[in-house]
Amino acid sequence: MIQAHAVRLFTERGYDATTVADVAEAAGVSPMTVYRHFPTKEDLVLADRHGRLVAERIAASSAAQPLVRRIGGALIDSAAALTGGRHGDDLTADRRFLLTRLRLMISTPALRARHLDNHYALQRAIVDALGDDAADPERAFHAQAAASACLAVLHTALVRWAEDDGRTELSGLIAEALTAAFGDDILEPADGTGASQPVGRAGRR
Repeated sequence: MIQAHAVRLFTERGYDATTVADVAEAAGVSPMTVYRHFPTKEDLVLADRHGRLVAERIAASSAAQPLVRRIGGALIDSAAALTGGRHGDDLTADRRFLLTRLRLMISTPALRARHLDNHYALQRAIVDALGDDAADPERAFHAQAAASACLAVLHTALVRWAEDDGRTELSGLIAEALTAAFGDDILEPADGTGASQPVGRAGRR
């Protein structure tokens, strides 16, 4: 609830022109309560469930898969979970909220810098979730490289999604970007035939 008020005020008044006290007043709580849940002003925009969802999906994936496939699949699945579906031609509330937050991150210099910090934290969460695939320094280096590459692809897909006003499926954009970066075999086969899941514009709903 606090975050929803913060994002609304930042969008209406501008991030720099809105104070934490303004957010607290709009939410009907004290500034101390805001800081208890969001230690910094940037956290009011950046805090989300993405890292936890990605880590959970990586931990549940097969260790027999290539690193990039495990990470990429987790990014696609978590994006689908966060954005939900559509109600007719309208964006769901979750998708609209995520889109608004993303636009704030892209357009606000202070948030762009922290967004990069969040990607570094997500990289660490990904490496930790890979377990034995990052158990020694050499394997950890490979895991970090794979995570960094996948997160760069994710960022490109997120920017495109914001530019597209959320009209396309974010998970489909991520799949398309992963395929462009790593090739058609990056995605897990959809069945036992060895055929990859559909990606690109034809694969989006």
